[in-house]
Amino acid sequence: MKKETKGNIFFYTTLFLSFFSSLVFCLPEVAPRDFHKGDPLYVKVNKLTSTKTQLPYDYYYLNYCKPSSNILNNAENLGEVLRGDRIENSVYTFKMLEDQPCKVACRVKLDAESTKKLKEKIHDEFRANLVLDNLPVAELIQSIDGTHSTNVQGFRVGLIGSYAGMEEYKYFIYNHLSFRVMYHGEQESDSSRIVGFEVTPYSIMHEYKEWDENNNQLTACNNDTENLIQSSHGPQEVEEGKEIVFTYDVSFKESEIKWASRWDTYLVMNEDQIHWFSIINSLMIVLFLFGMAVMIIMRTLYKNGGVFMPPVNSGLLCVTK
Repeated sequence: MKKETKGNIFFYTTLFLSFFSSLVFCLPEVAPRDFHKGDPLYVKVNKLTSTKTQLPYDYYYLNYCKPSSNILNNAENLGEVLRGDRIENSVYTFKMLEDQPCKVACRVKLDAESTKKLKEKIHDEFRANLVLDNLPVAELIQSIDGTHSTNVQGFRVGLIGSYAGMEEYKYFIYNHLSFRVMYHGEQESDSSRIVGFEVTPYSIMHEYKEWDENNNQLTACNNDTENLIQSSHGPQEVEEGKEIVFTYDVSFKESEIKWASRWDTYLVMNEDQIHWFSIINSLMIVLFLFGMAVMIIMRTLYKNGGVFMPPVNSGLLCVTK
């Protein structure tokens, strides 16, 4: 009786864990969404990640632009929750099929603590992750020789380097994001579906004569994004007491990729390093949950040992000839 009971426990536990594992690793897709021209698109923020430390941080751990309203958790499906994503609202809002030139997100002044955090995350090569229509943003990185490019999920917080003959290496933040949204038009209607979300980050030291919340006039921010990059006054340095103006622009591009294939790009992305910490952590969690489930089921069955015994006069419940 005990062997049969243990066999049933093992069977049901294995079945449960198999279902749970398949649920965790499924793609976080939901039903496709159709957008019309002018429809609002809300970009959401996700966690900060790095292949060097494997320890994620909340997006707003750094002194990024925060929405005027409260920061809310915006996870839309179970897949995002099970993967440990931290989906929250952001200041980035677009309108479908309407290009936006350089637009000011906010300005912040760095204190000692925020400066230290930024430098640490830039040094550890952290990447900020954004989400649009359940699709993570990808940074297009060109090879050194310029012959090919690769997509990497998220965009770098900043870089370490020198500028204009400086001998000392300094920290610079990517404070301008140039977004590109790829869409696929539906022939049956005038609607479109989002099939790609890319970003190119820049470090630009913005300047202005007088700050006006309603009408910001930046010397390096106008209706021509290309001119913004070319007429840059240099990169934005991360230093205590400095003021950083965050800006962005967005453009839309039609694509032949269909909605069902929009995840193909992300599935072939390769990381530079294997996340051994995350793998070991996940295995430990699975083993712990497995042990807890087995212990709970064993205690329950030992208290009610007769649950698997056939009932009295079981023949009355069977169909016989």
